[in-house]
Amino acid sequence: MVGSAIVRYLNAHGYQNIVARTSSELDLRNQEAVATFFADEKPDYVFLAAAKVGGILANNIYRAEFLYDNLIIEANIIHSAYQNGVKKLLFLGSSCIYPKMAPQPLKEDYLLSGFLEPTNEPYAIAKIAGIKLCEAYRSQYGANFVSAMPTNLYGPNDNYDLQGSHVLPALIRKFHEAKVNNQEFVEVWGTGSPFREFMHADDLAEACVYLMNNYDGEQFVNVGTGDEVTIKELAELVKETVGFEGELRWNTDKPDGTPRKLMDVSRLHDMGYKHRIGLREGLAATYQDFLKNEEVYVS
Repeated sequence: MVGSAIVRYLNAHGYQNIVARTSSELDLRNQEAVATFFADEKPDYVFLAAAKVGGILANNIYRAEFLYDNLIIEANIIHSAYQNGVKKLLFLGSSCIYPKMAPQPLKEDYLLSGFLEPTNEPYAIAKIAGIKLCEAYRSQYGANFVSAMPTNLYGPNDNYDLQGSHVLPALIRKFHEAKVNNQEFVEVWGTGSPFREFMHADDLAEACVYLMNNYDGEQFVNVGTGDEVTIKELAELVKETVGFEGELRWNTDKPDGTPRKLMDVSRLHDMGYKHRIGLREGLAATYQDFLKNEEVYVS
């Protein structure tokens, strides 16, 4: 989702010499393959958007994979970027790097100030390691490697697999299938009380290119909207967008996850960037994209 959004933005704004690989074309967990790719292509700028990602269920079940895959992907790319003289690299992390009970909104300074949310701790640790790798290569070798921490994302090419998806695409698929099958209700995990912030992938792509062009600092930068909704409000909005007329049922035996995750995006705003796409607008466009590509997304 994120990689394709960045490529769309670059293509739309006149960047032509773009080198990209799908996961089937290049296994980023393979150190030799990554080293060969960098040696052959010699990229000047790298957007490190690749990661193994998922929602609460996937994060909690595949803990070893989320830690191992993400650690080795970022280590291979960051090291090869250094070895091949990349001019600048942007590493993308996640808002889950912050402690579960950190003060809100989440400031960049809160990193490593408390315990992580247990359900996604392996993924968070891997992303923190990526931040520290960039800092270490900058400190030891003078590499211009920067990091950005996006909030929760959605948009075209999202993952709609109910076993591994995040909350927003999962809700889109659940409500759509309930509508098509004339179901009486849709079950949603938890209490609906946690607050979450959502950013369209196209806004993130614009922010990434903005940071690549304008930011060279050591401190990582939060990327988000600064707005939040409860999961209950989100579920109601998805229900309305999809046009499902049945009821919502909350399974309170399932985990809520972190109570609140609102990013402090004042540093990004002070640099001159602010998101453009509101949640209602972005959700409507994302549902239309889901309808157009349903066979691909749910196959």
